[in-house]
Amino acid sequence: MTVEVVQEDADPRSEDTEPLIGEIATIYGDDPDGPHVKLKSGVVGHVQSVVADESHSST
Repeated sequence: MTVEVVQEDADPRSEDTEPLIGEIATIYGDDPDGPHVKLKSGVVGHVQSVVADESHSST
C-alpha cells in the first residue's frame, strides 16, 4: 500500500512539513497522529493519507 507520511521527527500538524510518499514495510501501531509505519525506503513516520496506486490503473 502506498501512503503519504510525515517523518517521525517532524511535527505532523506543521504546514511547513513535506510529506514523503512510499510503500509500507512495517506497521508499528496506531497513534493519535496517524498510524505509525516504516516505509520500504526506511523512513519511519505517521501516515497522513493513502495514495492512489497508479501501477494498477485500468486502461
